[in-house]
Amino acid sequence: MQSAYEKAMAQVPPGVIKTITVLDNISIRIGKAAAWLCIPMIFSLMYEVIMRYFFVQPTIWAADLTVMLFGVMFMLASPYCLRDGGHVRTDFFYHNWSVRRKALSDIIHYIVLFFPAHILFLEIAWAYFAKSYMQNEVSPQSSWMPIIWPVKFAIPLYCVLTMSQGVSELLKCVYRYRTNVDLWHTCPDEDTMEFTASDCKPEI
Repeated sequence: MQSAYEKAMAQVPPGVIKTITVLDNISIRIGKAAAWLCIPMIFSLMYEVIMRYFFVQPTIWAADLTVMLFGVMFMLASPYCLRDGGHVRTDFFYHNWSVRRKALSDIIHYIVLFFPAHILFLEIAWAYFAKSYMQNEVSPQSSWMPIIWPVKFAIPLYCVLTMSQGVSELLKCVYRYRTNVDLWHTCPDEDTMEFTASDCKPEI
């Protein structure tokens, strides 16, 4: 016997499911790849701390590298965070709403706020990166003077990837609204629908 989740998912066209899957996989793979930047970031930070406080020989490059790696990791992992609902949100009222009301609220916010803001941010970020690339910009705040345009490229890339994930989230919201079932959540809320362990989305 089909669960409520399976019945609702059967109402979603295969093309929509494939689009969501492709966009989600892009965010997942890039987010997980970006997470590996934690390793060199931690080592550079540890090196700086040890040299500064144990040998009284602070470095310049280690502190700069830590900041740059963190910035790139933060930007590239953001779409993955959006996909899993990990961004900070004020849900004092939202948490108690029905699935359909949550979906309608999300649809409005994606269309009215999310996409317009990211399109504007992309335009500004691309100009910011392009100017840096054309000048082969280096950091003026450090005597090490590392080239920083590759780091700045992470900003427009973040915009593109986050908007792509936003398309996936918008599609999910549309079909949550239509079916009144909390589709595509990793583990659906017990108080909104009937589900079994097999309904939880497998880790990709």
